[in-house]
Parts: sequence; C-alpha cells; structure tokens
Amino acid sequence: MLLVALTGGIASGKSTVARRLQEHGAVIVDADQVARQVVEPGEPALARIAEEFGPGVIAADGSLDRAALGAIVFNDPEGRQKLNAITHPAVLARSRELFAAAAEADPDAIVVYDIPLLVEAGRVDEFDLRVVVHAATETRVGRMVELRGMTREEALHRINSQATDTDRFAIADVVIDADGTLEQTLEQTDALWENLRARVRGSA
Repeated sequence: MLLVALTGGIASGKSTVARRLQEHGAVIVDADQVARQVVEPGEPALARIAEEFGPGVIAADGSLDRAALGAIVFNDPEGRQKLNAITHPAVLARSRELFAAAAEADPDAIVVYDIPLLVEAGRVDEFDLRVVVHAATETRVGRMVELRGMTREEALHRINSQATDTDRFAIADVVIDADGTLEQTLEQTDALWENLRARVRGSA
C-alpha cells in the first residue's frame, strides 16, 4: 500500500484533485467525513463531548448539535483544545482502521487521505508522500465569494484561520498548482497518478 496525504487550504482545489484520483482508482479516505462519523450517536467520542460540554450540545434526536457546541468553543481556545483532545484521537484511530482495511483488500492500493488540516494536526510523518494543492489567496477568495456565497471578509477570515502557504510548502513532496484552469489542474493530477502507480510498481 502507498499512503498519500492530500492537503490544501479552503477553496484551493483539493476536492477536485481528490475526485480525479478516485476516478483513477485511488482509495479516498476523507478526514472530514471520518470526523463526522466518530461523533455520530452511539460513538464514544459523542458521549465524552456531552460529558465535557453538557447535555445542551446533544440535539433532541441524540445527534451532536454542532451549532450549540460551536457557540461554546468558538471564542474559547481552551474549550477547543478539550474538544480536539476528544475528537482527534478518535479520527486518527478510525482513519488507521480504514487504511488497514484498504491495504488488506489490495496490498497494492494507493490510499489518499484527504486531510485539510494536515499541518495543524501534526501528522506529517505518517505518509509515504505529501501532496499540497495550492492556489493564490485572491483565487481562493474569488471561489468562496462566487461559489459559496461568502463575503470577502468571511473568506479571508477562513483562509487566515488555517496554516499558511509557507507552512504547507514546507511539508510538501509534490505541489499541484490549482490556480489555472480546471484542465491544467487535472493534467497535473493525472501526472501525479502515473507517478504514484510507478512507485507502487517499483516497490512490488
């Protein structure tokens, strides 16, 4: 198995690259999706969140009330740390289970971990290859305003709350420039796939 981390800031084009790699045959493990799964009703992490932050963060149907939890931790760095201390280990454990299952199903699998906050999570060394999808700040702001209906201020706030481009470049083995056309991004992604396939064949 080849384990690849795919990261990039909000509206960088990372999802486009992930979809293309999946079309080629990569197994995609989506960190955001895993993060949602580990706080579903019946999951230990959800019980611990309710214990830590009170029953008010649980909705009437037993699911996590994200708005209520968000209101508590939004301006409380200590609260956010407590939340991360519950959710991050759960996400890590579930992700590793999915990696292992993919490797068992196909020892030559190319597993791509789609993780927006790779730098922030400090999990850089776990992967055979780290791919960063990059687009200029103005490009990303334009996408968020146009496609997600955000104001310019909201878009900049979201960008500034994540790791810097410099931080991401520092851990990158491969950078995909998604600042141009969709075709240019897909061409680079196709070239990356060929590179990954060659690596798997080389280690076989």
